[in-house]
Amino acid sequence: MPESGHRLRPARREESDALGALCVRSKAHWGYDAAFMAACAPFLVVPPEAIARGDVQVAVDADDRPLAFAQLSPRVGDAIELDKLFVEPGLIRAGLGVLLLRWAMDTARQRGARRLAIVADPDAAAFYEKAGARFLHHVASDAMAGRQLPFYEIALREMSS
Repeated sequence: MPESGHRLRPARREESDALGALCVRSKAHWGYDAAFMAACAPFLVVPPEAIARGDVQVAVDADDRPLAFAQLSPRVGDAIELDKLFVEPGLIRAGLGVLLLRWAMDTARQRGARRLAIVADPDAAAFYEKAGARFLHHVASDAMAGRQLPFYEIALREMSS
């Protein structure tokens, strides 16, 4: 369980820009240069439509300030993709990512998915592996030509809530 006072709630439409800024801060934490961050910027947006669909869950502090969030993509076949999972840099490894990944798995299962698909940043690979995700192969990055990202899967039918 994360630090006392942290809880999950659905994202609000008016938080779209703030959550996008959280994405940028979290991604930049890993030391990427300005050119890389600029290339990633279009992919670090949290669409209000995703929030409206209920696809975005936020971890907040006691004052209801967003500290981390996860976003799911709509189901395709028997899979749902974990579109985003970002944590404020100072709170990485504080348990918020685990809490949000559990939400993503439970929600995907409730929506009828049998698999949670994850295209991970290489710096997050160990987190997903520790959580039980199985590495399948590498996929091309949408943001950076020639960059390969690890693709994972969590079999939801084998996981307990």
